[in-house]
Amino acid sequence: MKHLAWVLLLVLTPALSAQVPGDSGTAPPPDGPEARQLRAQVRQRWAEHVRSTLGLSDDQAGKLDATERRFEEQRQPIRARQRQINQALNAELAAQTPNEDRVKQLMSERQQNQLKLQGVNRDEDREMQGYLTPVQRARYQEARRRFQERVAELVRHRREQRQRMPTQGPRPRRRPPR
Repeated sequence: MKHLAWVLLLVLTPALSAQVPGDSGTAPPPDGPEARQLRAQVRQRWAEHVRSTLGLSDDQAGKLDATERRFEEQRQPIRARQRQINQALNAELAAQTPNEDRVKQLMSERQQNQLKLQGVNRDEDREMQGYLTPVQRARYQEARRRFQERVAELVRHRREQRQRMPTQGPRPRRRPPR
């Protein structure tokens, strides 16, 4: 179970972190072949979970998968921009004397970016109205909300662990007594 949690953290942090209020602007994990494979596995498991939970037909499952992929492509650059804005805002706030105008500008950009993300989510939901029943849509949104909360919890946990770690290198291993 712990392994699955770390896999989810690695795989879904970039995809969901900006949807969580209070996103700290952490950078997404590397996009190597292993990470791409893990993302594909998580997407497959998510699709299976949603299909069984919502009782989707083959047609509905195919449409939902296409919708999720298309709208995720739209969300990715918005989330990337959100991370950039958050990093700039955090850096400005960490300065000894933050620039008030710059903070105001970044906060405005962040709000505009969040509105863009909400618009994409609204458009996605509107498309889903065409092939999911209201009950299926409500259950889908609830499952996605819970999943996003879990990922956000894992991100926070990982961030806290990194903050507690000493800045020194790894400890040398002790040999077991003979």
